[in-house]
Amino acid sequence: MTTSSSPKHEKTTLTDLLRANTKFIIDPIVSMLARLHVSPDLLTLIGLLAHVLFAWLIINEQFLYAGIAIMIFSPLDALDGALSRKLGRVQNGFGAFFDSTLDRIAEVILFGGFVVYFTQLGTERGDWLTLAAYLALAGSIMVSYSRARAETLGFNCKVGLFSRVERYILIIILLLIGRPDWLVIILAVGTWLTVVQRGIHVWKQAQTRK
Repeated sequence: MTTSSSPKHEKTTLTDLLRANTKFIIDPIVSMLARLHVSPDLLTLIGLLAHVLFAWLIINEQFLYAGIAIMIFSPLDALDGALSRKLGRVQNGFGAFFDSTLDRIAEVILFGGFVVYFTQLGTERGDWLTLAAYLALAGSIMVSYSRARAETLGFNCKVGLFSRVERYILIIILLLIGRPDWLVIILAVGTWLTVVQRGIHVWKQAQTRK
């Protein structure tokens, strides 16, 4: 008979730590939004539209402003989920699907900004960085997909160096210091290493199934 392979105690992630340590800030904001009857889906949509702004700033070489804008709007990703829980929405319903889907589209838009920027350089270095940006985009999508797929099969997959929170922290820091080249190279390597990490993690769990 098949038994669950998930460990009794999952490893605490950076996302978990941030959620716990910012609860005193998030909760009052969420309570206010709930009283105003703001839809969590609206916050998700605003977050997506904000990524169009991020991409535009990156394409126009406004890296400092892009970093600041991402730092300002990134908390929306925490607010929509917290607001959904506050309103008692079913987390495996359409809202969760809408949130996850738009998060992936948002990353496509964001990394698309890097692809366009480096393509515009018109140099051999620009060509290599364009490839790195593409690999970073593909790796970011695969990191998220690998966890989603693993969890549908009953495995836990909250592991890896470059989950979404870690990626965005790195994006903010390297944009603020004006190094989009370092950013795409690090993510091109780091995201795929994370996919491998998650694959190994799921494989080990699968070996315990009978």
